[in-house]
Amino acid sequence: MLVNIHEAKTHFSKLINQVLDGDEVIIARGGKPVIRLIAYTQEPGIRQGGQFRELLSISEDFDEPLPDDILKLFYGDEK
Repeated sequence: MLVNIHEAKTHFSKLINQVLDGDEVIIARGGKPVIRLIAYTQEPGIRQGGQFRELLSISEDFDEPLPDDILKLFYGDEK
């Protein structure tokens, strides 16, 4: 929904409710969009690592070159 600044000032509470109901509201000045109203979402907390400790493992040869038959699947016969 596109509304001009005057209408946004007059109906601000109604526009907030529309945004909270999932509608997109864009405020325009002189017919040109300048602001988009969006609902505030809680910012994520500080990330903590280690949730997968002891659940995942990486083999010792994970960075070794791939066998030729697998490389052909990626590159064809060009290599």
